[in-house]
Amino acid sequence: MSSVLLEARPFRPFKSSEEYLYAMKEDLAEWLQTMYPHLNIAVENFMERLETGVALCEHANAVKAQAQEYVEKKQAKKIMLRSITGSLATAQALVRIPDVKYFNTAKPGTFFARDNVSNFINWCRYSLEIIECLLFETDDLIMRKNEKHVVLCLLEVARRGAKFGMLAPMLVQMERQIDREIAADQKKLGVNDGLENQNGLDDDSDSDIEDEETVLMYGPVPQHQRPKEFG
Repeated sequence: MSSVLLEARPFRPFKSSEEYLYAMKEDLAEWLQTMYPHLNIAVENFMERLETGVALCEHANAVKAQAQEYVEKKQAKKIMLRSITGSLATAQALVRIPDVKYFNTAKPGTFFARDNVSNFINWCRYSLEIIECLLFETDDLIMRKNEKHVVLCLLEVARRGAKFGMLAPMLVQMERQIDREIAADQKKLGVNDGLENQNGLDDDSDSDIEDEETVLMYGPVPQHQRPKEFG
């Protein structure tokens, strides 16, 4: 996937949880549209474009494909000679799981749409092992019962994919940048003071940081006010 460069909008305080939710949803919409241009998703139609579950299942299988590439990359660099933990172990487990099955012609509100969404949730629960408090229920999406749960789950899925080198939403990119800076600082402390690394990072985290390609930066640019040069 080629890099997409957009100017990130300035940070600003959010006046309410609803405003923050809107910003997260906007970030996710920008991210999904960048990865899947055919989706034609925007913050205004975010739930509508996902309610059949087709895009969700497509993304689940894309994460698996990226995990396969990640494993192959590590094998090529002989990282496998070390103890297998963290992102690598997660990727290896994920590639052994069958693709998510779904009905790609499902219509909104149908049994097939519900089945697709349910399959995606089960993939999140059992394949990615996302904790229950970050999952959503089928009706949260289909019936719009809880948009927040849908958004939080998709952000967590994006975090998992980012560990395998997948393009991530701006929020996740910033989180990973902070993690890299903290890891680098603690590594320096460990070298200078002879201290053990106590930051809880996985054994393969150092190599992940060193091997990681330049982060693909994009948005989130307000979808109602895009820069003219990118219009």
